[in-house]
Amino acid sequence: MMPSSTRKGVPKDPELAELFFKDDPEEVFCDLHEIGHGSFGAVYFARNSYSNEVVAIKKMSYHGKQTTEKWQDIIKEVKFLGQLRHPNTIEYKGCYLKDNTAWLVMEYCLGSASDLLEVHKKPLQEVEIAAITHGALLGLAYLHSHNMIHRDVKAGNILLTELGQVKLADFGSASIASPANSFVGTPYWMAPEVILAMDEGQYEGKVDIWSLGITCIELAERKPPLFNMNAMSALYHIAQNDSPTLQSNEWSDPFRSFVDYCLQKFPQDRPSSGELLRHDFVRRERSPRILMDLIQRTKDAVRELDNLQYRKMKKILYQEKHNGPMGESQEDEEVGGRGFKEITWK
Repeated sequence: MMPSSTRKGVPKDPELAELFFKDDPEEVFCDLHEIGHGSFGAVYFARNSYSNEVVAIKKMSYHGKQTTEKWQDIIKEVKFLGQLRHPNTIEYKGCYLKDNTAWLVMEYCLGSASDLLEVHKKPLQEVEIAAITHGALLGLAYLHSHNMIHRDVKAGNILLTELGQVKLADFGSASIASPANSFVGTPYWMAPEVILAMDEGQYEGKVDIWSLGITCIELAERKPPLFNMNAMSALYHIAQNDSPTLQSNEWSDPFRSFVDYCLQKFPQDRPSSGELLRHDFVRRERSPRILMDLIQRTKDAVRELDNLQYRKMKKILYQEKHNGPMGESQEDEEVGGRGFKEITWK
């Protein structure tokens, strides 16, 4: 059902109208810089003109082809985000409509775990992977306890804040119901039962556990398994063959066993998010500053990047620039997107 728009683009249906703020987003937000984009549109760094708060804005248009479908997707994501209340899921701040575009406003994060790999050009340290995985797992345990499934867990959708908090993000593929049966996600991270659900039924939150295991390999090896294959071959391989494992022997036994648990081929053999929270890999002692130190190291590395790479990654420095001068000139040119964007199939 498309919005029968009033002047500001707010739907007439009162139940839908209350999902959106009535204000003009172009008056509320300023300093927009693109920090990434995908099939849905683009994400921007922005500042609230009234409160001075720094936020991220995901702009999603719903005109042109498949307007009704796009509108339904926006309603679904807005409703989903509106239900989330957890320190390890991205904080949603509301949605505005203007010129057939929804502005979804969220807390600002410096970047994703995938951005960290791109900046450092090498795998993360095991203790850093443990800290990121632990945060993501807390977010997943919360979703699963409310019968929600993320369905697109990967390093690109696990974000870090300035203070080193881990946040699950991008709920465009999420399901509010469990079990679910649609073929959704990004191929290389997809659980076997999602691929098989095309013709034989349903799956539950344990698909996110599989994707988390693949994400651990991604953080340890910089790419998910099978990344050198095309997506169709990879899907066939995931469905038919044995589960992947960590390649190198340098990783600890707890890390290897954690990944192997996540990647149990049959969902009934795979542990729940609650069970995994008790695993040695995430429970082992580590400094509370691990992720803050990683962020600091990443910022230093971004400053050293050559010009092209710097333009892609300087979003990691935006908030710091906004919060106080760090001896860097404020530049105005927009950041390019992230280059390669994984296919998301819906």
